[in-house]
Amino acid sequence: MTHELTKWIKSHPITVILILVIWYLSLFTPPKIELANVRFIDKWAHLLMYGSLVFVLWMEDWRTRKASTSVTRALALYIGPVAMSGLIELAQAYCTTNRSGDWLDLAANAIGALSGIVFGGMLTRKMRKKA
Repeated sequence: MTHELTKWIKSHPITVILILVIWYLSLFTPPKIELANVRFIDKWAHLLMYGSLVFVLWMEDWRTRKASTSVTRALALYIGPVAMSGLIELAQAYCTTNRSGDWLDLAANAIGALSGIVFGGMLTRKMRKKA
């Protein structure tokens, strides 16, 4: 089990860094900035974070395996980050005093993750055709 986890971490280094950054950004107290006045700026940030995470996860997984991704694997690559998002929202609601869990954040994360899967799939399909 430990060997498999170590192997996965070594083959997905950018994904691991993004996961750690997302956890940090989700649990610390954000500073007040002018962009906070932009309507739904936090939802756009969630879309971008999870879209990037799943896109990088997809690409690192594809690079490691060098095979087309099955529907089951694509579903796992989607569900994992969305489940992590749910855990973060629960942690914000019940384990912090400065943050709150939000269903709309979870929805934005799920949509962002879906966009990451779509863009990753399109890019890998295009790269397979060139090869």
